[in-house]
Amino acid sequence: MKKNLFSTIFIIVLFASCQKPKDHVVLTGKITHKNSNKITISNQDGYVKEISINDDGTFLDTLKVKEGCYRFFDEKEIGTIYLKNGNKSSFTLDAKAFNQTLKFEGDGADKNNLLISFYRLTHKYTTTKDLFGATPEKFEILTDSLDLEFETLKLRYSTVEPGFFESNINLENLKKLYANYFKKTQLEKRENSKLNGKTSAKFLNYKNYNGGTSSLEDFKGKYVYIDVWATWCAPCKEEIPALKKLEKEYHGKNIAFVSISIDDANTSKTIEKAYEKWKAMVSEMNMTGIQLFSDKGWNSEFIKAYNIESIPRFILIDPNGVVINADAPKPSSPWLAEVMDKLKI
Repeated sequence: MKKNLFSTIFIIVLFASCQKPKDHVVLTGKITHKNSNKITISNQDGYVKEISINDDGTFLDTLKVKEGCYRFFDEKEIGTIYLKNGNKSSFTLDAKAFNQTLKFEGDGADKNNLLISFYRLTHKYTTTKDLFGATPEKFEILTDSLDLEFETLKLRYSTVEPGFFESNINLENLKKLYANYFKKTQLEKRENSKLNGKTSAKFLNYKNYNGGTSSLEDFKGKYVYIDVWATWCAPCKEEIPALKKLEKEYHGKNIAFVSISIDDANTSKTIEKAYEKWKAMVSEMNMTGIQLFSDKGWNSEFIKAYNIESIPRFILIDPNGVVINADAPKPSSPWLAEVMDKLKI
């Protein structure tokens, strides 16, 4: 009896070891507060695969892939995932806080969690530390600090082979891109600074979310901090929590916080649809301050007068309508506190 039992076990083990390696990835997970009923997986080689999401946010599918990093898109947010045939991989997230809650499990989880940790690290430097809003001296200090934090990250993920770092996480190349972009922003700031100290361009009768219309003249006698944004702009939406916090901090003080949407027919097919999309997002995100809808999007005279070619863009105007800073620090920037402190609002 024992002999037969051992023989059976041996055959099972031998059969398992001789099975053909799986030629697909099993991908599962759950998305809370989903943005869509599907996820699209793709890469730069043209691979595309759509995965259906169930009503409860769960999903399960198989993918035949070439080993490497892929993008996944839920129609609003984009993430990165490492996939390899034979792996069983899984991730969970809350779509309302996509990158903050994204977590991987299963095969390849160490690589995937490394990728999202690296993204969070670099995102911290470009947002809350405001790498591009710094002075040249502070920019050098911040990039040195980024180097140190990256070394700590590598130690935390020491089980990931060096080759993966070399293929997918090249900090030196990223820093070169940062340096080039920083030079570009410095040139733009110098160009925009020509407006500082001059009377601001006006906007007239922009539709107000709370009803009626508003013009820049309505805020005369107050400092005005203007946020130029759009519903389709991810960096703009990332600034909304910090802007709401700032508005709360300065509530009752001599400053108006004005957000101007430049949504238009180019992104929503009709201006009416753009307007409704703007109203829906203001409500959905519980946006505070004064919410206005520009008259002609990018072609608004106010937008053109400030040479705005990218958003978000922040403008600070004094109580007499004179421009203090045509390219003011963003709400999440640590440099904004210095500006506000000097004004003693």
